[in-house]
Amino acid sequence: MKVQDVASLVGISVRTLHHYDEIGLLTPDKDPQTGYRDYSDDDLTMLQHILFFKELGLPLKDIKEIIHNPAYDQLEALQLHRQMLLNKRAQLDRMLETVDGAIEAQKGGISVANEEKFKGFDFSVNPYEEEVRERWGDAKVDEAQSNVAQMDESKQEEMNAIYRELATIRDVDPTSTEAQTAIKKWYDFLNHNVATYTPEMFKGLGMMYVQDERFEQNIDQFGDGLAKFMSETMAKFAERQ
Repeated sequence: MKVQDVASLVGISVRTLHHYDEIGLLTPDKDPQTGYRDYSDDDLTMLQHILFFKELGLPLKDIKEIIHNPAYDQLEALQLHRQMLLNKRAQLDRMLETVDGAIEAQKGGISVANEEKFKGFDFSVNPYEEEVRERWGDAKVDEAQSNVAQMDESKQEEMNAIYRELATIRDVDPTSTEAQTAIKKWYDFLNHNVATYTPEMFKGLGMMYVQDERFEQNIDQFGDGLAKFMSETMAKFAERQ
């Protein structure tokens, strides 16, 4: 199949397929006479796997390393995808029940137990776990996960309050006293409640805020551009320690 045919079949852009080829993620054979890309059935199968992994939120760099690993097992990967989708479906079903209950409560003026308001929400799974494990090791991640899991409502509110404070000053100079004082609260919060972060690790965490769009989207919910501001401010803070 030619690139335009594949793009139409899959529902992605020709530009995306060209990008996958350029970075060595999916490299179909080229017609020796025209130079056009020719996608085989094997190429389409690999594209399916790429899009499965992309749906799970993995960066293209990581996907490339996974699917081009000689030990990569396509059947095992499909079975893993299936299990993760089942888990996701189960969580969505629980959240739908929660939403339906909230709608009925609003219509009838019924009070809902606090425990029922949050059924289906699951913050125990860290989508960045694999990447963080590669960077900082299992012990650091296990420590952070354990502490986050035990974080009570007041600590979560304290964390959100820091985000909101930083969002209100996100237009100031990251090197300013105001910005550095505010980011120190974030540094102290992480060290007291999540894990022990060296200044260098703190700087690396800030870099991930802008390098990984998943981080950026979550943080920018508190204010557009907050992730970029925090990243720059964290880097300056680390350099001064």
